[in-house]
Amino acid sequence: MGDRDPGAVDSTTTSVAPLLPVAEALAGFDGFAASVLAEWQLPGLAVGVVRGGEVVLAQGYGYRDLESRLPVTEHTVMPIGSNTKSFTATLLAMLVDEGAIEWDRPVRDYLPDFQLRDDFATAEMTARDLLTHQSGLPRHDHVWYGRAVTRSELFARLQHLEPNASFRSRFQYQNLMFMVAGQLAERVAAIDWGQMVEERIFRPLGMTRSSTSVADIAAAGDYAFPYLLTDGKLERVAFREMDAIGPAGAVNSSAVEMLAYIQMHLDGGVFAGRRHLSAGSSALMQRPHSAIPGRSKHGEVGQSSYGLGVQVGSYRGRAMVTHGGGVDGFASAMSWLPHERIGVIVLTNRSGGTNPAPMIVTYNLFDRLLGLPEIDWSERSRELHAEQRSRAAEGAEEDGERGAQGTHPARELRAYVGHYSHPAYGTMEVRIAAGAKRLEIAYDEFRLGLEHRQDDTFRISSRPALLAVSGLVTFSFDETGTAATVAIPFEPNGADIVFERDGSTGRGGVDRASGQNS
Repeated sequence: MGDRDPGAVDSTTTSVAPLLPVAEALAGFDGFAASVLAEWQLPGLAVGVVRGGEVVLAQGYGYRDLESRLPVTEHTVMPIGSNTKSFTATLLAMLVDEGAIEWDRPVRDYLPDFQLRDDFATAEMTARDLLTHQSGLPRHDHVWYGRAVTRSELFARLQHLEPNASFRSRFQYQNLMFMVAGQLAERVAAIDWGQMVEERIFRPLGMTRSSTSVADIAAAGDYAFPYLLTDGKLERVAFREMDAIGPAGAVNSSAVEMLAYIQMHLDGGVFAGRRHLSAGSSALMQRPHSAIPGRSKHGEVGQSSYGLGVQVGSYRGRAMVTHGGGVDGFASAMSWLPHERIGVIVLTNRSGGTNPAPMIVTYNLFDRLLGLPEIDWSERSRELHAEQRSRAAEGAEEDGERGAQGTHPARELRAYVGHYSHPAYGTMEVRIAAGAKRLEIAYDEFRLGLEHRQDDTFRISSRPALLAVSGLVTFSFDETGTAATVAIPFEPNGADIVFERDGSTGRGGVDRASGQNS
């Protein structure tokens, strides 16, 4: 970082070195964007850049609708995924500015019904803690992803989730505490989180086509469809409904409108001559609060920490604030260099496989605008992708070698069949797959095929392309020979999730967290 401290970002500071003229810096960028589209098999790409308070680039490339060949424009709306987190952090900062909440007062002072499994974390968790990924909980995304659960139900189920670390002991990225932050904002302001984003952020910044639910995305007119890359082929997939976890990932926006949001933060909370957020709160969001373990293998990208809803680090010696976002069929990156007052937003409508395009484009634009030699980030991403594929292949080969060949379950398949429940994860069914002599797990929209491994243990042999779950599923039986529990690796960074067999064999089952039919 040289003599610059990324922990003390002053967004009003100008660059210490002259920047290239915009026309010179962006010469040839259209060709570069086209090459990224082709190499990483992206249907479309939207890019926006602000520098020195002015929009210097707002452009779409490729298609928002491959089938109808409709082009991406600078106004094309796409889900931004986890870049939503900074919007929720901004709302809390606004409430702090108004004196409605305090950063370091316990959450339970505002939400008396907030309850985690860890009593100490429950009592001591503050509004600041909600935004820094140090709750002690791993992601537990399968509690909400693709599940039929409301935000209020999800909030009530938190007390049944197992932590894997002590409170404030380490950084663990996750979505659930941002959901709680949204609940906190709602309870204090007495209005819905989405309405609050609309009234306090979208409308004041002129983000008239942005929204907080995919149910509203079509109203934008110019919006992108989601695509998934599977085995080298693009296929259109359904929009992922994110309402249950909305404050962590439900915002939809365009390149042009996201530039207004970035500009507000670059200018310390001011946009179009009006202050929307205090300078102190804006600076606090962009200051390190929790250290992120590990670092890039490339020296140009410095060690990162997490601020409040954004990541804080450096790029080629310049302080950088950034965050990524991903949701089914979309990937995005929001980044800015506060001292140079350069901001970049990149939106794409493809997930699956590897999609490093948002940061490849971001870094290339930073190189250009800073007048630095361009680094071939595509080449570096290819190398990293090859390493990851090699490790994955080795792991699959090792797993195959450990697998028992031609084994048979210890019991008839029907002995495993039944409905099983967990107080947080709800109810799922183990059944015999139609037309096949094997078991499968069915829960909400998902189906997991099971292949026998040994005794009462099975391997997940097939899974939906959009669901990251793999490993071994283990049944346990009681003294009567009845299947009592099944342990499933829904949380890769914690213990297996243990579902208990329901007493009823009727449809659905009972969720013991709420006492309601699941």
